[in-house]
Amino acid sequence: MTRRALAVALAIVATVGGLLLAVPSSGAAPAREQTGAVVLIGTGGISWSDVDEKNTPNLWLMLRDGASAALSVRSVSSNTCPGDGWLGLSAGSRAAVRREGPAANPADRPCPGAPTLTGDRVTQWQDYLDAAAAQKFDTHLGLLAQEVDHAGMCVAAVGPYAVAGAALPDGTVEHHSELTPDEMLVDLNTCPVTLVDVGVVRDPADVVPGESAGGSRAEQVRAIDARIGEVVAAGPNGADFVVASLADAGRSERLRLVLARGPHFGPGTLVSGSTRQVGLAQSPDLTATVLASVGVPVPDAVAGAPLTDDPAPDNSERRARDRLTSLRDLDEASHDVHGLVEPFFQVFAYGQLVVYLLVLLVWKGRIGSEATRATVLTRVRVLAVAAAAVPVSTFLANLVPWWRFPIEMLAVVATVLAFVAVIAGAALRGPWARWPLGPMAFVSGVTAAVLAVDVITGSRLQLSSLMGLQPVVAGRFYGMGNPTFALFGTATLLLAVAVSSALVLRRANLAAAIAVGVIGFAALVVDAAPFWGADLGGPPALLPAVVYLVLAILGVRMTWRRWLLVAGAVVVVFFAVAGADWLRAPADRTHLGRFIQAIIDGTAGDIVTRKAEQNLEILRSNAPLTLLVPAALLFVAYVLARPTSWGSRALQRSYDNAPTLRPGLVALFLMLAIGFAVNDSGVAIPAVGATLAIPLIVSASVGYLLEEARTTAPTRRGRRRR
Repeated sequence: MTRRALAVALAIVATVGGLLLAVPSSGAAPAREQTGAVVLIGTGGISWSDVDEKNTPNLWLMLRDGASAALSVRSVSSNTCPGDGWLGLSAGSRAAVRREGPAANPADRPCPGAPTLTGDRVTQWQDYLDAAAAQKFDTHLGLLAQEVDHAGMCVAAVGPYAVAGAALPDGTVEHHSELTPDEMLVDLNTCPVTLVDVGVVRDPADVVPGESAGGSRAEQVRAIDARIGEVVAAGPNGADFVVASLADAGRSERLRLVLARGPHFGPGTLVSGSTRQVGLAQSPDLTATVLASVGVPVPDAVAGAPLTDDPAPDNSERRARDRLTSLRDLDEASHDVHGLVEPFFQVFAYGQLVVYLLVLLVWKGRIGSEATRATVLTRVRVLAVAAAAVPVSTFLANLVPWWRFPIEMLAVVATVLAFVAVIAGAALRGPWARWPLGPMAFVSGVTAAVLAVDVITGSRLQLSSLMGLQPVVAGRFYGMGNPTFALFGTATLLLAVAVSSALVLRRANLAAAIAVGVIGFAALVVDAAPFWGADLGGPPALLPAVVYLVLAILGVRMTWRRWLLVAGAVVVVFFAVAGADWLRAPADRTHLGRFIQAIIDGTAGDIVTRKAEQNLEILRSNAPLTLLVPAALLFVAYVLARPTSWGSRALQRSYDNAPTLRPGLVALFLMLAIGFAVNDSGVAIPAVGATLAIPLIVSASVGYLLEEARTTAPTRRGRRRR
C-alpha cells in the first residue's frame, strides 16, 4: 500500500515537473527593421474620458487613424508623478523621484518639478540614482539612451521632463532643446529617437496641498492636444508617433492612454505581450516599443514588451467611437473597482466574523431551543452557503457593465448578490442538497470551473474585479494572481474532499485517491501552464497538499520523518519551478524566475526585504485582513487539534461521516501556509482562502447537525408529551 501511494505521489510530481520544465521559451523580443525614426510624445494626467472629437481633435485623429490602449502607469507609489513616468521610460521598469513633505504616505506629498540641466547633465541625476537604489527594484536609469547609443544612434530630448527619459546612465543628455514652434522642425529631425514633453495635466481638484495646477483641467487638456498636433505635423516623415500619458493628474491613480500611428501602427487596438491583454499596456512597454521601432534589441532589464496592433477593418469614425467606448469602459471599471475593494473587504470580512460568532453560539446551544433547532440550523446553513458563493460572484459580476450605472457601489453589490442568489439557490435546492457535503461540492466546483475557464480564455473576469486583478496596481494582468489562486486552490481541495469522501464511504479508497490525483493534476496544469494561469508560486503550495491528501486516503500515516520529506519536497518543488521559470526568456519570467536571477546577481536580499515589507504593510493597513487571518487560522487549528471538544462536536460528526474531511483540512492548511511563505503579498492567500473554506466547512458541519436534529426531534417531542 505504501509503495502504491508513493508511486502515485511520484507520478504527480514527475508529471507536473515535466510540464514545467517543458515550457518553451519565447525568446527575446524580436527587433523590428529600422524605419528611420520614432517620436514619443509624453504627457501626463490624461485619460480616455478626456478624449472626444470636439475638445481634443488631434488625439481623436490619432485614435481614428492609429492603434490605442489604456495604459497602466503605476510606478513605486500608489500614484505616479510626471518625473516617475519619465524615469520609468528611461529604465524600462519602475522608478520614482523622491517626494519631500511631512505626509507619511508619499502619495500625499507634492510631486517635484521638472528636472533641470547643468551643462549637458541632469542636475538632479544623483538624487534619482539614490532614490532608485533605496526603492530596491533593480532599476537601471539611463538604459534607453544607453541601448540606442550602443547601436550607433542618438536620442533627442525636447522639453523639460524629456531630459529625464533621454539621459545616459551618467545623467548626460547629448541632444536637448526646448519645445519652441520656430525650432521644432529641426529638433524633431535630429535623432532617430526623439522624446517630446508636451506638458502635463494637474487636476485642481486632485492635487495635494502645496502643488499648483495651472488652470482648469479642460484648459490644460486642450493646450496639450494642440501641442500634440504641432509635434505630429513637424515630425519626420515615415516615423512612428507614440503618444503616452505617463503620469497621474494628482492623488488619484487610474489608467491613462497610449496611442501609436505610423508604419508599424494602423487603425486598431494596441496589444501588449507583457499584459497579454488587447487594449491594455503598461509603462515599460513604451521603452520596449521605442527600442524595437528603430531596430534595437530589447534588453532583459526592460520589464515590458514591444506593442503591436490588432488591426481594425478601416479607420471609420464609427469604429473609432466603438474603440473609445471600450477604452473608457476599461478605464472606468478599473478606477471604480479600485475604490470599492477596501469597503468590500471590510464588509465581507466583518460579516464573516459575525458568521463565526453565530456558528459558535449554535454549536454551544445558545441559540434556539430543541424545538427550533432544525430551523436555526437551516438558516445558518443557508447563510454559510451564501457567504461561500460571494467570492466567485465577484468575478461573474464583470459579465455585467456595472460601472456604467450612476451609483457604482450599489450596482456592483446588486450584481454580486444576484449571482450569489443563483449559485446558493442551486447549491441548496439541487439533488445534491440532501447530502451534507453537497452544497460544498457544488459551490467549490462552480468556483474552480469559473476561475479555470476565465484564465484559459484570457482572465477577463479577473480584470478589475473585487477579488481579482487590479490594472491600476500593475502587479499582474493575466493568469492566477494571489487572491485567485487562494480561491482556486481552496475550491480544488474541498471538491476533492467531497468526491473522495463519497468514494471512501463505498470502500473504494484507490478510486478516491485516483480521483483526488486527477482533480489536483488538472488544477495544477491550469495554474502552472504559462499560457493559462502562469502562476509559478501556486504549484509549490498546491502540489504538496494534493500529495498529502492522496497519501492519507491510501492509509499512509504521516510521521515526523515524512513531514520532513514533505517540507523538503516543498523546497525542491519551489526551486524546480523557479528554475524552470528562469530558463524561459527574461521577458516571460514571473517573480520566481526573477528571484533565481536575483540570487545569481546577488540582489535577492533586497527582494526578500521588499516582499516582507509589503506583507507587513498589508497587515498594518488592511484591518479586515488583519482580523480575518488570525481568526481563520485559530479556527482551523482548533478544530483540527480538538475535534471532540464542545466547540467542534459538529465537525467530529462531519469527520465520522466524511472520512476525508479532516485530512482535507490538513491539506488545505498546508497549501495556505506554503502559499503565504513563497508568494509576494502572500498574506492575502490564507485570508482570501478562508473566505471560501470556512463558510463551506460550516455548511457541511451544520448539514450533519441538521440531519441529527431532524432525526431526533420527533423522539424528543414524544418524550415531552409523556
